[in-house]
Amino acid sequence: MSPSPQTAYYREQEHGLRTPELNSIYSEILRRNPGEPEFHQAVLEVLESLAPVLDARPELLDARVIERVCEPERQIMFRVPWQDDSGQVHVNRGFRIEFNSALGPYKGGLRFHPSVNLGVVKFLGFEQIFKNALTGMSIGGGKGGSDFDPKGRSDAEVMRFCQSFMTELSRYLGEHTDVPAGDIGVGGREIGFLFGQYRRITNRWEAGVLTGKGLGWGGSQARTEATGYGNVLFTAEMLQARGEDMEGQQVVVSGSGNVAIYSIEKAQKLGANVVTCSDSGGYVMDEKGIDVALLKEIKEVGRGRVSDYAERRGASARYVTTGQVWDVPCDVALPSATQNELDLDAAQILVRNGVKAVSEGANMPTTPSAVRLLQEAGVVFGPGKAANAGGVATSALEMQQNAGRESWSFARTEERLGQTMRDIHETCRETAERHGVPGDYVAGANIAGFERVTDAMLAQGVI
Repeated sequence: MSPSPQTAYYREQEHGLRTPELNSIYSEILRRNPGEPEFHQAVLEVLESLAPVLDARPELLDARVIERVCEPERQIMFRVPWQDDSGQVHVNRGFRIEFNSALGPYKGGLRFHPSVNLGVVKFLGFEQIFKNALTGMSIGGGKGGSDFDPKGRSDAEVMRFCQSFMTELSRYLGEHTDVPAGDIGVGGREIGFLFGQYRRITNRWEAGVLTGKGLGWGGSQARTEATGYGNVLFTAEMLQARGEDMEGQQVVVSGSGNVAIYSIEKAQKLGANVVTCSDSGGYVMDEKGIDVALLKEIKEVGRGRVSDYAERRGASARYVTTGQVWDVPCDVALPSATQNELDLDAAQILVRNGVKAVSEGANMPTTPSAVRLLQEAGVVFGPGKAANAGGVATSALEMQQNAGRESWSFARTEERLGQTMRDIHETCRETAERHGVPGDYVAGANIAGFERVTDAMLAQGVI
């Protein structure tokens, strides 16, 4: 069977790496992980940054740390049977990739979406290793989910699915072992159902086993806002390094979920004019700027569509079903929906329209060719493993609060989030400069995350 166009594209890249050793490692990863193009893409992006590290530290090749980082410590796949409201039985597939625990317990979200498969979860888990390392906190990398689609399901159906999912997954979890959170399709409702089933099975109030919990039972202030807020704070740091700030910038945001909503909110608080949001049906262009309160009411309360926003907003907003948000002229673009949503054609449009900065709110939303074009055009680019690390950083703060039976104020948690994002930016900036690629946040994030993880692995021996 011939490879898909996406898989074929990544196979074409295997001899484009800077050293024979890296080419050999990547070829072996392709052979051992067939049919997983998203995972191939995530690995390739990291390997492309590592030649300067290997030049300076050839002992890393002898210790085979790259191969060890790229191979999950544990891959869990299981069936999830559940019953809908009419009594019909469905069988979904569940996943948990416990990728790397050198820095701490596995930490990463659960995604419930029809697109979820082993390769997608492995790509997300691989990214999580380096993202978590960049936070400077004691958390390893993992990810999980299911091909279950909560859209259109009743609360009772979602509850029965979550209970079945957790019945199997619970044996692998623990506050010192593996701590999931939410991702696409997994919000406060789902976390509540999952936690309730875990508590029922284990007979333990182990608050630190899941993050993203309700504020009344162990959750953290600012966790809902953290990924979007953190991405905007990282963007502001990148602009500041170039002598600018967010004030007066025109911003386009893709998506209308948690990350997008709070990216819009924070950008507006910093004085930007955010004019778009989107979903799978199309996008809204609002000349007056997105009304965040209305968007929250539609998306968080009513579980509606962005087309509803356009209808209720009035004359300033129009709903567009053709094209993409990237067609709208902007100074800053924040892709905040899903992987590979911003491709080469979209990047060319952004560059022609004078974009200054692109920062990833979602995980790997920009294709490799688009990233290269943006960087070559002088656009400052924030990779997701750095720019959207605020979410998992605040999850780690939730774990800290749970361990001490504490509850912090919103202001205290937001202050910690801001400091974390400033530290991540400085780490990426300094690392890129030290390795001869100043201003390349992709290289800075990849190298800094890789060094932190592999140094811990080497210190702990061959495990």
